[in-house]
Amino acid sequence: MADRGSTVYRAPLVYSLSWMSKSFFMRITLKLFAMLGDHLRAEMVGQRRAGNDLTVDVPDGTSVQEVIDRFRLPSRFVHLVLVNGVTIPPHACAGHVLNADDEVAVWPPIGGG
Repeated sequence: MADRGSTVYRAPLVYSLSWMSKSFFMRITLKLFAMLGDHLRAEMVGQRRAGNDLTVDVPDGTSVQEVIDRFRLPSRFVHLVLVNGVTIPPHACAGHVLNADDEVAVWPPIGGG
């Protein structure tokens, strides 16, 4: 077996076919709250997670729903979605296209009493 030294292997990031058809990328910040934070890796394509935030590059024209799908967030736990502080209703996530530097925040249902 060849000695790889201190080289760290990074598995390639897999995109769905809809992502591959887009040619330019933009940077967004994804914030996942409560147990949804478990879906954020510590590092992703050179970007380090900061608490519950991760800055990621996504193709131009990416919708909120595509980001939710990319991180495999269970739909039953995606309760509240905000883009730059504005609520995006569940039925509008697929049609809401993100822009560069957008901040996407996702909360699960929260119970209490």
